[in-house]
Amino acid sequence: MLFNSYIFIFMFLPITLLGYFFLLRYKGLFLAKIFLILCSFFFYAYWNFKYVPILFESICINFFLAQKMQSMNRGGGKSIYLICGLIFNISTLLFFKYTDFFIENINLLAHQTFSLPHIVLPLAISFFTFQQIAYLCDAYKNQNNDSFIDYCLFVVFFPQLIAGPIVHHKEMIPQFSHPISQWFCVNNFTKGLFIFAIGLFKKVVIADSFAIYANNGFNAALKNINLNFFESWLTSLSYTFQLYFDFSGYCDMAIGIALFFNIVLPINFNSPYKSANIQEFWKRWHMTLGRFLTQYLYIPLGGNKKGKILELRNVFIVFLLSGFWHGAGWGFIIWGFLHAIAMIIHRLYCYCFEFFKISKPNNKLYFFFCWLLTFNFVNIAWVFFRSENVQSAITIIKGMMGLNGIVIPSALEHYFVKFNLQKFFIFSYPLPNIAGTPIDFFKLICYFLLFVPFAILFKNSIQYTQEKNQSIFILMCISFMLWYALVRIEISSYQEFIYFNF
Repeated sequence: MLFNSYIFIFMFLPITLLGYFFLLRYKGLFLAKIFLILCSFFFYAYWNFKYVPILFESICINFFLAQKMQSMNRGGGKSIYLICGLIFNISTLLFFKYTDFFIENINLLAHQTFSLPHIVLPLAISFFTFQQIAYLCDAYKNQNNDSFIDYCLFVVFFPQLIAGPIVHHKEMIPQFSHPISQWFCVNNFTKGLFIFAIGLFKKVVIADSFAIYANNGFNAALKNINLNFFESWLTSLSYTFQLYFDFSGYCDMAIGIALFFNIVLPINFNSPYKSANIQEFWKRWHMTLGRFLTQYLYIPLGGNKKGKILELRNVFIVFLLSGFWHGAGWGFIIWGFLHAIAMIIHRLYCYCFEFFKISKPNNKLYFFFCWLLTFNFVNIAWVFFRSENVQSAITIIKGMMGLNGIVIPSALEHYFVKFNLQKFFIFSYPLPNIAGTPIDFFKLICYFLLFVPFAILFKNSIQYTQEKNQSIFILMCISFMLWYALVRIEISSYQEFIYFNF
């Protein structure tokens, strides 16, 4: 069941809200929690009921291991339960997500023909697995002692179950039992509706519009069609903004829906495309994943406490594994590798300023150059992230470098003839593989002009939400966005959220 569907917005969500607060008011918190858990399982089962036993088994095993650790003092016995939990979670993730990938590469390297099992990836397994690994690690440190109902609700709470944010038990479980959360709050509801409307508009109107052109370009590259210079750049940029508005839109909707239940989810995006360096980008993009990798991988590896060489090693490991976590394919690994190298280069750059005791330039020109370099690196790296295989990614990268030719609209040919430059270019309609017609190209340019500034110039949705007094103009704009997004749901050609695949 998608957030951007009529059945969710007009049936599931109202029924769940009414049932939850009715039970809170007349039957008590315990029954209300059970009701919300059952609704969350129904929400998850709506895609495929076969996923439910896998999710429930994971919850039961992890809770059992956490309880065993909670009842013991720190020592060898407790470590065994933690190790068993890590092995169980990681092996489950590897089995469902990476079996086909490993067998494909074994066949390639060993010249074998082992058949691929084509195991169906359970929805959200990457997210609820990481969330439970964090819980086990905290249980080892005696940081939690929760009932099964509380733990179950923490894992399956439907606004954040499918694609995050990756929440921490200390910031979630106490909220459900807090007295303030047990009454319907008009202020939280209106604030939640405000940010939900923004997220829905981001997804249905903006992301799904860019998706058409991104999909056209990447599908053409997959068919070994050489995209020219303009097609390659517009393909990559279309996906760059599709991904941003798709995932940030999902996170906005998740935060908004959770507020309906008086639950505050952590912020997952903070205008990442405004970043002036790659480290800042990762502090703004998918923030809860970065938090998890820092707390449960980077710091246990030693963080920055064991010298700069080991710090760089730890950074490399974290970002390479981040790429592998996103998907079973060499494109994801290359994407993680590129970001690992970029982070190391940035650290070395900072070390140089530190070593020579030089202050970084503090002017707008320097900031703009840094932003331009960072944004273009991120944009190019997304090509490997999105492409179905490495070869199609290379095709697009070559096109972006101008190696597949630069095509100029025929109407402009006479301007090049005047300066005897026509021999360096091809003159025809320049974008047949991604826009199809001049009308579609005009629409694409309009999308860039209208929506891109919201990602790189204006305030983000969270900043608008946190303002105490909204102007009438802003409220009217949000109302229009909600109405228009609801209309567009019916005619949108692309529906699923990108991070559902991870």
